[in-house]
Amino acid sequence: MKILCIHQNFPGQYKHLAPALAARGHEVVALTPKVKKPSSWAGVRILPYAVRGKSTKGIHPWLSDFETKVLRGTSCYRAALALKDEGFSPDVILAHHGWGESLFLKDVWPDARLGLYCELYHRADRQFTGFDPEFQRMAPEADPLRLRVKNLNNRLHEEVMDAGISPTRFQAETFPEPWQDRITVAHDGIDTDKVCPNPAARLDLPDGSTVTRDDEVITFINRNLEPYRGYHVFMRALPELLRRRPLAQVVLIGGDEVSYGAKPPEGKSWKQIFIDEVQDQIPASGWKRVHFLGRVPYERFLAMMQVSRVHVYLTYPFVLSWSLLEAMSAECAIVASDTAPVREALTEEDTGVLTDFFDGAAMVEKVCDLLEDPARRAQLGTNARAFVRANYDLQTVCLPRQLDWVERLAALQPRAPRD
Repeated sequence: MKILCIHQNFPGQYKHLAPALAARGHEVVALTPKVKKPSSWAGVRILPYAVRGKSTKGIHPWLSDFETKVLRGTSCYRAALALKDEGFSPDVILAHHGWGESLFLKDVWPDARLGLYCELYHRADRQFTGFDPEFQRMAPEADPLRLRVKNLNNRLHEEVMDAGISPTRFQAETFPEPWQDRITVAHDGIDTDKVCPNPAARLDLPDGSTVTRDDEVITFINRNLEPYRGYHVFMRALPELLRRRPLAQVVLIGGDEVSYGAKPPEGKSWKQIFIDEVQDQIPASGWKRVHFLGRVPYERFLAMMQVSRVHVYLTYPFVLSWSLLEAMSAECAIVASDTAPVREALTEEDTGVLTDFFDGAAMVEKVCDLLEDPARRAQLGTNARAFVRANYDLQTVCLPRQLDWVERLAALQPRAPRD
């Protein structure tokens, strides 16, 4: 079988699936703007293409996002035509359609089966658009209109999608019901053999010191430190947390940019905004126990999880972070926000502790309670790892589900593009 992978940051979510398909003897090709030259990786032939065109200055802001997706879609379309001219005709196309690249691929190969990575459908429900009133958009009454336009990319893909795959039920259920019958829930998978407890783990901190499992380490992770992942709630609770736990070392991983939601005021970062907000509430001796690591290599991230005594995870109703499941796999004792995506993976007093997203005082109380109870931490961590191994393990659960999904996709009658 010939398989084409489309991802703007390949391998992305195909990190394990694409090599596994190649190992089964399938011819796997990837088109991506991430690389500049053709290359080979894990049995996959990777071909570059350039995104041509620029966004129109002064265009209506609701259309700017869609115009970018059309530019990416037409650029990928041209690369697909060149690939077709070489004689390549895929039986299956696997695409993360979130950036628009796969918009026109059925026009090149109408007989190919298109399988989409269905990450999120933008919902206008108040639990999504109005979850955090502090960061409410101007003119919230226009949210349904704005998001209807934002979903144009989703809607056009729905017409040609033969099947979809989504990592969690929460994410799959954001899509309209007509989609859901074609979406399989199968997570990307956690390598639980690698992400595991390590009593000998050590984490070097920016000040030159080192922490181990013998230290009281509280951890917090975002891809980028921002409100969508509760950074503001954590930082506002930090003065009391440091006061209550005079021996605790607080370690944060995350960049200074924006992954989701609104951008901060010009020239600022969310990270610094909330540092500044609590700056005077924490004495210098307290700040010495707060360590911002920025973005780190995976091995350092793993060491952080392995030395963590209590891990805090907060999120809006949104895409579930891999880091929560990785923390569970590392046997962390976890305090997490009582929000829908979290409840799918974490059960109160079984695999972790749930707390109101906005209640920083309650979060501090629950963190402190766990820090005072080693036996409870150990039991929660053991249960969390067992749950992840049973439901999210890469090799025994998730990858087999993904491979089965591809086989079922290949057997479908392809949907033709519409005019």
